[in-house]
Amino acid sequence: MKTAAIELHPNAAAEVSAPSSAKARAAAYIELTKPRITSLIVLTSAAGFSLGARGAINYLTFAHAMIGIALLSSGIATLNQFMERDLDGLMRRTENRPLPSGRLVPFEALWFGIMLTVGAELYLALSVNVLTALMGLTVIAGYLFLYTPLKTRTSLSTAVGAFPGAMPPLMGWTAARGEIDVAAWVLFAILFLWQFPHFLAIAWMYREDYGRAGIRMLPVVEPDGRVTGQQIILYSLMLLPVSLLPTFLGISGRVYLLAALVLGLLFLATSIRAALSKSNQHARQLLLASVLYLPLLFGVMVLNR
Repeated sequence: MKTAAIELHPNAAAEVSAPSSAKARAAAYIELTKPRITSLIVLTSAAGFSLGARGAINYLTFAHAMIGIALLSSGIATLNQFMERDLDGLMRRTENRPLPSGRLVPFEALWFGIMLTVGAELYLALSVNVLTALMGLTVIAGYLFLYTPLKTRTSLSTAVGAFPGAMPPLMGWTAARGEIDVAAWVLFAILFLWQFPHFLAIAWMYREDYGRAGIRMLPVVEPDGRVTGQQIILYSLMLLPVSLLPTFLGISGRVYLLAALVLGLLFLATSIRAALSKSNQHARQLLLASVLYLPLLFGVMVLNR
């Protein structure tokens, strides 16, 4: 698979050289860190920290935790692109990333990713606590060494990747409290369940791209979309009651309960419409709804703590 990808890559020759412009290179390095995804990860981590704090928030520890988690997310994103550079070159949505486009060479991305990831782990261990750093190690192992290689082997990779993907609020919680309890696992569960409709919407929209690269997302292995639609509805339905639990566990109030119920019902309705229509338009609307749902949910949860 990888050999074929290299042979078909239209910009393979570009890997031997990189742009000399310092500004262009800096932009390429920043792009490797996936700033939008990293921002969402930091946001959910910040929510976990705020909800896990006992009494007043320790803003110094908060700052250290967010810096460490941002560095970790950036490093993992970089190493993921290094590992998938050949596959990225086969998909229209990723062919212009720094490595397949030749703006950086693989060696540069590898060492940049290693330095960010190792630096983040040391920073978290020394500036926050060892437990949070250990949680970070599970994210590295789960995302880079399980989820990434499984993407070309089984559609179950989405479920595998959802475990490290749901860790940010848990890491925020451990950074504030130094321990894990039931409430922390509820935050984990919310993000875990949210990922399925979110990523299945993306997979449906770009199923031809994924198929071209040999990535076995669910919409690729079952083109009629029946099981994809069922899973979108199932996980959105499961998310609704789980999202209400923070109120009953005492980590958020009644305003949050009402907001979570309204947001959950709207998200479920959008999921049902996308699942039944199986259209790219409604999948895109579900994707947008998911991107709005998560920060709104965690935002109200924190404000009503």
